Amino acid sequence: MNESLEFKPAVLIPVYNHEKAIECTLKGVLQYGCPVLLVDDGSEPICRDLLKQLSQTYSGSVDLLRLEQNSGKGAALRAGFEKLLIDGYSHAIQVDSDGQHDLSDIPKFIDHAKNSPHALISGCPIYDESVPISRFLGRYLTHVWVWINTLSFTIRDSMCGYRVYPLNMIVGMLRRNPCGDRMSFETEIIVRWVWQGGEVTNLLTKVSYPLDGVSHFRLWRDNLNISLMHTRLFFGMLWRFPKLIRRKFVG
Repeated sequence: MNESLEFKPAVLIPVYNHEKAIECTLKGVLQYGCPVLLVDDGSEPICRDLLKQLSQTYSGSVDLLRLEQNSGKGAALRAGFEKLLIDGYSHAIQVDSDGQHDLSDIPKFIDHAKNSPHALISGCPIYDESVPISRFLGRYLTHVWVWINTLSFTIRDSMCGYRVYPLNMIVGMLRRNPCGDRMSFETEIIVRWVWQGGEVTNLLTKVSYPLDGVSHFRLWRDNLNISLMHTRLFFGMLWRFPKLIRRKFVG
């Protein structure tokens, strides 16, 4: 990131058919004074119309970007990063739309990003009793693969959607390596960030499952995509192995 660039964060919320939760999530975010970009990932009419209404109601604080077809969370985030960078923002604070994140931690995420403007600030979940045990175990398996594929324990949680991204650097990286369009995106982007030597700050944050009871995780499709991603990253790690080992032991 350009050293002279003003620290100017905005909240980025990708939305797909979360009409029951998004208004509450948005109101919770707005109390912390950051501008918000909602990215409508091709939602159905009831959610689409609500997002239009919310952007009009909170005009001046909330902007809306609509993707006409549902393309996946990764595609929505990439589009949001590009727009925020073009609009002059330095950092994107990613928050999920379904109400699972503890929004009272937004000031903590902002403070860490301001103090470490080149770092990717990543939430490290503290789960309550609402987390499904299958999802919890599945996440742990992904973490093990991430530790293998980075040859480090730098990333404590690779799937949390509560993050702060330095936009200049993350958009540049994504233009070279777009990462997946769907649920694998958040894991792949943080692994590639570490591969290129990016700094990661892990912040503990409370997470619950989700406010409206809606999950867009598709068991077969998304597990297949995640498996293919881990395979791709593993072979990517192999040819980077000398560099990663040298960085680990030499610095």
